[in-house]
This record gives sequence, C-alpha cells and structure tokens, in this order.
Amino acid sequence: MGKVKTLDDLRKMREELKSKTALRDKSEHSEGMIQVKVAMATCCIASGSRETMNYLADELDKRNIEAVVTQTGCMGYCYAEPTIEVTIPGKEPVIFGYVDEKKADEIIEKYIRHGELVEGIIPMNYKNIEDTTK
Repeated sequence: MGKVKTLDDLRKMREELKSKTALRDKSEHSEGMIQVKVAMATCCIASGSRETMNYLADELDKRNIEAVVTQTGCMGYCYAEPTIEVTIPGKEPVIFGYVDEKKADEIIEKYIRHGELVEGIIPMNYKNIEDTTK
C-alpha cells in the first residue's frame, strides 16, 4: 500500500481492508475452519499488524487453506506485537507474538499445515471462567 496523503486515501485503504475481511467474516461454516485473529489496537498497528493481517489473508488464499482471518482489539501483549491467535478446529487457541511476514509464513507452513509448533508462542497465563467453576 502507498502512503496516505489525504483523508480519501485513508478511506480507500479502510474499505479495501474491510472488503478483504468481510468475505472471511461472513463464512457460514467458520466454526469448522481455521480461525486467525490479528490484534489491531493502536500499538499493534504501529508495530505492523496491518501488514501481517494482509499477508496472512493473501497467503492463506493463495495456498488454498480455508481460514477465517479477522481483526480483534488489544490482546494485552503489547510487548510482543504484532500478535495473532490461531485456532485450529478441535484444538485450543495458540497465541503467537512478533508475527512479521517471515513468522507468518512459518506459522502457515509449520503450524497450520502440519501441526508443528513454532517459536513465538505466548503462554496462556489465565483460566477462563468455565475452568474456575468446575
């Protein structure tokens, strides 16, 4: 993407991004698909999450991997931005930090395609409400 020089340029970029993600967001069977959430808070965007999200969306399409790529707010891992959460059906979500294009490519090839864990996983240090009521 080029530099933003006017408000119209910014609006155009926003619409392009919305159209890319809208197709994935509206998938009727997204629960059975790989889901990738990209943190897109201010610190995330400043660290390159927009480029990461665009790369993931484009590459998953090019590689014919059925996945839903969406954006989310702050995940609380500002020190490790850009961060993404990958959920493969039937598995627990995994959060990866410092995800640039090179790391995103590794995640697609090793984790998403072959189920191999890669460096950059942020450990889950909390329990959800359902775990505490059992």
